Amino acid sequence: MRIYLDNAATSYPKAPGVGAALKHFIEQIGDNANRSGYHTPTASDEMVYETRELLAEFFNFPTPENVVFTLNITYALNILLKGSLEPGDHVVVSSMEHNAVMRPLMQLQRQGVQVSRMVCDQMGRLAASTLCEHIQPNTKMVIVTHASNVSGTILPIEELGAICEERNLFFIVDTAQTAGLLEIDYQRIKADALAFTGHKGLLAPQGIGGFLISAELAAATDALISGGTGSLSESEEVPPYLPDKFEAGTLNLPAICGLKQAIEYVMDVGLASLRNKELRLAELLLEGLGNIKGVHIAGLPETDGRLAVVSADFEGYDNGEVAYYLQRDYAIQTRCGLHCAPSAHKTLGTFPQGTVRFSPGPFNTEAEIQHTISAINKVLQAIGSNRR
Repeated sequence: MRIYLDNAATSYPKAPGVGAALKHFIEQIGDNANRSGYHTPTASDEMVYETRELLAEFFNFPTPENVVFTLNITYALNILLKGSLEPGDHVVVSSMEHNAVMRPLMQLQRQGVQVSRMVCDQMGRLAASTLCEHIQPNTKMVIVTHASNVSGTILPIEELGAICEERNLFFIVDTAQTAGLLEIDYQRIKADALAFTGHKGLLAPQGIGGFLISAELAAATDALISGGTGSLSESEEVPPYLPDKFEAGTLNLPAICGLKQAIEYVMDVGLASLRNKELRLAELLLEGLGNIKGVHIAGLPETDGRLAVVSADFEGYDNGEVAYYLQRDYAIQTRCGLHCAPSAHKTLGTFPQGTVRFSPGPFNTEAEIQHTISAINKVLQAIGSNRR
């Protein structure tokens, strides 16, 4: 039986009822949304709109029509960045960003967009005042991750949002690691767009994500992908209104149905309950790893200011070898390497060797964590013995 500790990549298992919701949609509903000629809304139409309303409630967002679905958060971020930034614009990011932000920005930089990085400290922490040092006359946007997928360090998005509001800058937040674990109040953080994905903390299926966007940023953003929407079919122009402007083609309706079920579960159980459970497991991991000689924890040594994402650099060992033996001999599944975030690893001092990332979820147990610590000790001992 496996011990799954890779929830920062994708959650497993999913929320109770998600599998049944997908099965029900495929077998009992099956029609397309916004494509029929029926005189009444279809079950798919109603389900999609109810999910938009649920997401608006979940993030305290005032306009369900401005909740846009995409295949994942990477698509969402590409739309927000490539659709709104032009040559000559300046954008500010943190040094903890995932490649879902940095690769689009590197493409845009080659086209004339200027990019500045706010440097975080070696724990991954960011002083919000650092933003003021990077603002230029042509600064248009600030985009940051809410929390690092490498170290779990939480960034001060409310303070950054306040500065952006004061300076009239667009502010975008990447919630890939935090949606479903931290309370995210769209209006309190002063965001112009909030990108989310279903398959991590929201405990939903892969293949569904999206963004919540203000009317002002939506008007300033071009559709990255265009095509049929089921609306304004007499015109060959992209519909100017939301969500149609950004939702060309058929939506992943089974996954949206699963997302709805998952969010209902998260809201019923409560964010605090889910977060506290994960932090208790992270506390055990940090304590256990801290007692092993030569193990360097990337980021904060305690649970304050972080998520339950624990990255360890096994100094003197090949991290890939450690992860391999944990999987082969103990069925413990982790994520080894640079986690699609080289800038974060450079900030944390774990580049180029990377780390072994342990990311428990709400369905892991304390016994599994204790077994993992024991297995790590045995693996390190075995590797050391083989060297001799």
